[in-house]
Amino acid sequence: MSTIALPTYEDVQAAARRIEGHAHRTPVMTSRTVNEAFEADVFFKCENLQRMGAFKFRGAFNALSKFSEAQRKAGVVAFSSGNHAQAVALSARLLGIPATILMPLDAPAAKMDATRGYGGRVVTYDRYTEDREQIGQDLAREHGLTLIPPYDHEDVIAGQGTAVKELFEEAGELDALFVPLGGGGLLSGSALSTRALAPGCKLYGVEPEAGNDGQRSFRSGEIVHIDTPQTIADGAQTQHLGLLTFAIIRRDVDDILTARDEELTACMRFLAERMKLVVEPTGCLGFAAARSMKQQLRGKRIGVLVSGGNVDIDRFGALMRNA
Repeated sequence: MSTIALPTYEDVQAAARRIEGHAHRTPVMTSRTVNEAFEADVFFKCENLQRMGAFKFRGAFNALSKFSEAQRKAGVVAFSSGNHAQAVALSARLLGIPATILMPLDAPAAKMDATRGYGGRVVTYDRYTEDREQIGQDLAREHGLTLIPPYDHEDVIAGQGTAVKELFEEAGELDALFVPLGGGGLLSGSALSTRALAPGCKLYGVEPEAGNDGQRSFRSGEIVHIDTPQTIADGAQTQHLGLLTFAIIRRDVDDILTARDEELTACMRFLAERMKLVVEPTGCLGFAAARSMKQQLRGKRIGVLVSGGNVDIDRFGALMRNA
């Protein structure tokens, strides 16, 4: 791992300058009810209110904005279950770049519709029987496109790190920070900002209990590959961490935690009812883990990154009825 050139906090700072005026500086919110329950100060970084509804816009716009003229003319290809798809499609439209997006057949309808609405050409595949990475590489080679993966890319990681940079700038130093984990782009970017701005802060990645490849990788010291997990957290249905993201996570993160689907729906309901926030299941991973640890967090300053709010309204209603 030591031979891999990893992005740095300086890359996060450069990304922040690049996306300024394009990405929203999303609000940091608090809840008296949460603070009383935790007996702590809890700060929510609301990336569900980011452009296209998730933090993914940061990394996508940062990566695409660095394209050469030849790359812009040829176009971009990306693979994603939804949020990276929308982020690349919207960023490409803003930058005048043709976009081809590879999405699973069972991707949420709202995410697929939005990706097309942003101008992306959607190509579908079966996530349980086909390899999206191979299909993406084949499309890039055949059509001369630049492949921007959803997480294992230095410019994507740097862009994602700008969310936590903003959180620390607004909330000040924190004792603990909880960040959703899928492929690790958000967590590794968050780690770069955390170690630069609040080196004493405990940093936790949180993934679905049904898909704990990141936890297993972190604790074994090598990347673990799993089958596509069955979880309502569709944004974290990844099968493995990336080489870059794993190297940063292993170096800079304190631990990887998990949350059950029923904990995610409980958090979705609370955020909707008490904070008036529509959050997708994946976006609730950090809050779910923090709630389960609240006795240990008493008297501390806690950060929770809410990663996205792109959930089909009918599905949201069904999940709320069953919460």
